[in-house]
Amino acid sequence: MTVEVVAIVIIIMIVCSLGLVVLGYRRANQDIVIEERLNQYGHRQIASLEELEMEQPFQDRVVLPVLRRLSSIGQRFTPRSAMDGLRQELAEAGSPSGIGPTEYLGIRVATALTLSGMVFLLFLLSGAEILLGMGLAGFLLLLGYMMPGFWLKRRISQRKKSVQQSLPDAIDLLTISVESGLGFDPALARVIEKWDNELTREFGRMLSEIRMGKSRREAMREMAKRVNVDDLNVFTSSMIQADQLGVSISQVLRVQSKQMRMRRRQRAEEQAHKAPVKMLFPMIFLIFPAIYIVLLGPAIPRLLEAF
Repeated sequence: MTVEVVAIVIIIMIVCSLGLVVLGYRRANQDIVIEERLNQYGHRQIASLEELEMEQPFQDRVVLPVLRRLSSIGQRFTPRSAMDGLRQELAEAGSPSGIGPTEYLGIRVATALTLSGMVFLLFLLSGAEILLGMGLAGFLLLLGYMMPGFWLKRRISQRKKSVQQSLPDAIDLLTISVESGLGFDPALARVIEKWDNELTREFGRMLSEIRMGKSRREAMREMAKRVNVDDLNVFTSSMIQADQLGVSISQVLRVQSKQMRMRRRQRAEEQAHKAPVKMLFPMIFLIFPAIYIVLLGPAIPRLLEAF
């Protein structure tokens, strides 16, 4: 294919693409008569139960029911206290993808069975020793069951770290907003508009619960329980106590802002003091051997000749 033919094909494709974009834009901007839309919905037939089920996403129709079925295997060996702890861990992780303890147990069982089953099937097809395949499959069964737990722990740690880092700035903005004349709830709304992170999402959920009729104290306690960060627990406890005793909110926020900045500085100093210890092992196992090779390498042949 020559260069001219390729250029012509590219030009035709560009023209067709532009034509489709213009056609789609014109069709989207056409006026739709309200009566026509009402007639369409007026003559619409009532969907059957099967059609309504097929309209659901694939995740709700297939994935979640399979995970709930598999979770029954894990629930037989999981006590109720462990289920409550798992529910708390999922809440601390921010309820990823809206999964609950049942779906999470199903994911663990599915991961374990998939890994072990694939390895055992490979051993059967390759004709290797069955005992070795069974042993490796058993190891992967345990590993696959534990892998979602590692992922959940890491997500909890990252979320808590994000909340801990963003809390001082959020309290500073709350203090400025309240001192400028805003109430506590409008100040929270200002913080939510300013940032989009894990902390502001929790603030938005708490504010929605307050607007739905839940008391501020109860909403703040539930938020602190969901996040389970020490700094946020101290902040919510101080705000609840100030609300009960009638103390000025701006004064409490000013004190909390000062304390949060001091804690953040202390944590930074702590991390700085830990840095030399953390750098010691890479230096011993990675940097020092290379230095020894560069410095002592030329002398090794002479030492060998001497001996």
